[in-house]
Amino acid sequence: MDVVVLTMNDRDEEFRTATASVLAQQDVDLRVVIVGNGVQPDHVPDGVLGVALASNTGIPEGRNVGADALAAGGAEFVLFFDNDAVLPDPHTLTRLIAELDRHPDAAYVQPRIADPATGETLGRWVPRLRAGDARRSGVVTVMAEGVVLVRRADFDTAGGWPGHFFLFHEGIDLSWRLWDLGRTGWYAADTEVHHPATNPARHGPYYRLVARNRVWLARRRLPAPLIPVYLTTWTVLSLWRLRTSGNLTVWLKGFAEGLRGGHGERRPMSWRTVWRLTRAGRPPVV
Repeated sequence: MDVVVLTMNDRDEEFRTATASVLAQQDVDLRVVIVGNGVQPDHVPDGVLGVALASNTGIPEGRNVGADALAAGGAEFVLFFDNDAVLPDPHTLTRLIAELDRHPDAAYVQPRIADPATGETLGRWVPRLRAGDARRSGVVTVMAEGVVLVRRADFDTAGGWPGHFFLFHEGIDLSWRLWDLGRTGWYAADTEVHHPATNPARHGPYYRLVARNRVWLARRRLPAPLIPVYLTTWTVLSLWRLRTSGNLTVWLKGFAEGLRGGHGERRPMSWRTVWRLTRAGRPPVV
């Protein structure tokens, strides 16, 4: 199994704990790469590959670089792992592999993510619309990309992460492409990993990028008739959610940026995929 971890040398203790939890996994052959996104990684254990990027290329492209660095090894799976996450049990990865063995149609499996201090699983970590029951496993159409195990062959065939997204919504883009290959996703609620329940809005460009990338996602992956439906849905939801936050202007600027272009390739999903996603519980308009 290949494991890709990114660092910007800004989480020393968390990063070391995360890496140690990966290397402590049992009954699985691991090849780990640490990608310094704009830095020389300051913690690369023995036997781990280190890659330094000259500039911060963003999370999805950093993941692509890490996956490419290990591509020649022929591993069946690749784990993308946030550098502040923790695998609390030394058999976490074998359990995730077993989930994929039980669900051969699934291109990826996401464990249940929980805050280590509170045990809480945030709604945004449960990759389905009805997120209230975080302990219910099942087929899912998107992913919380910070801790996800993907079949390497499917990942390569789909074309990897959308590197130019920089941050946010890259998991939806990849998930939709995997579904368009005829594959599915699986949420393994019985397998727990830890991640602090931080607020994504702590990132300065959050509101601009989530708006821009929503537009890019629609323009890249949706059949033309669904693009205005998708964008209208998310505009209404965002206007309601942000009406008192003081961030609406920034969101609108990001939305306009997405409309101006820069989304890259347009490879819309088939109508068959639209129907499969809808039957799975999440039509690609929400």
